[in-house]
Amino acid sequence: MSVSASAPVIPVTRTSSPRPHPAEDALGFGKYFADHMLVVDYTEGQGWHDARIVPYGTLALDPAASVLHYGQAMFEGLKAYRLMDGRISLFRPDRNAHRMATGAGRLSIPAIDQSLFVQGIAQLVATDADWVPSAPGTALYIRPTIIATEPFLGVRASRTYTFYVITGPVGAYYAGGLKPVRIWVERERVRAVRGGIGAAKAAANYVASLQVAEQARERGCDQVLWLDAIQHEYVEEVGTMNLCLVIDGTLVTPPLGGSILPGITRDTVLTIARDWEMPVEERLVSMTEVRDAHAKGTLQEVFGVGTAAVVSVVGTLASEDGDIVINGGEPGPVAQKLYDAITRLQYGLDPDPRGWRMVL
Repeated sequence: MSVSASAPVIPVTRTSSPRPHPAEDALGFGKYFADHMLVVDYTEGQGWHDARIVPYGTLALDPAASVLHYGQAMFEGLKAYRLMDGRISLFRPDRNAHRMATGAGRLSIPAIDQSLFVQGIAQLVATDADWVPSAPGTALYIRPTIIATEPFLGVRASRTYTFYVITGPVGAYYAGGLKPVRIWVERERVRAVRGGIGAAKAAANYVASLQVAEQARERGCDQVLWLDAIQHEYVEEVGTMNLCLVIDGTLVTPPLGGSILPGITRDTVLTIARDWEMPVEERLVSMTEVRDAHAKGTLQEVFGVGTAAVVSVVGTLASEDGDIVINGGEPGPVAQKLYDAITRLQYGLDPDPRGWRMVL
């Protein structure tokens, strides 16, 4: 994938006060922000308009802005990578654009043009190219967001919105290799329900997870395994990531059915596994099946997949019924192979036959 030469150039107002760059060995995640941001406005009857790149700064919101009262807000997450030859690449940004446009309708938010989404981000990253780190495993995280801005307290969809994109350098998620995590199986509270907004990357989905995640940490766990909202039996997501299991040599993941976010990394994992001719199943998986497979020795691996970590290995599933330790609490070969394959694609170390890299 390449940047369209015919794409309209978005006007840029450069900052007069560039920020100091943090050391690349101490970036962490979400702590530092680059110098500029992309902003686009929406007005009913006019559509999305006035795209511009401006210095990073605060947003002015009326106290009655709809987002503050009714939660009309959604976001995306993707990264820009410094390739070995020094160029910069985005990874599958068209899928993020598609997911935001698709999810917007469920939140009564007007979809932003997908080409504007991709080309705007490409120009923003190019504007702040010196913020893309080059140390192994680092990247520039990109956060596109839409919020409702109309000052109105009636319960209806806003008639004005702001789409903005901020970026910031982030460190290597795994400095010393994949680190298995301990996960709490939550059997009472839920992340999302079919028919709700779980398939959209809505801000509300994340606030619903915070209390449960905090209580999981109090139990000595790193995150939460979410189950379905009706029977509290079928696995759905792990933390903020899609869930994958390897059961008797087959890669299994819960199907998309309205309560699960259609992850770009999830799609990448399934596509690559099928390329390897590994058996892949998208189907319901119950906790009863997980326990039975563990007892029979066929539960080989469990891991989450998502933008931030790519792959997060689950070493232990903890619950009131006792612990399930997977693969001796160590990373399994499938998770490691997938992590290696995807990161090599992202950093330009392997060929890209599908055109997933967008080189700037």
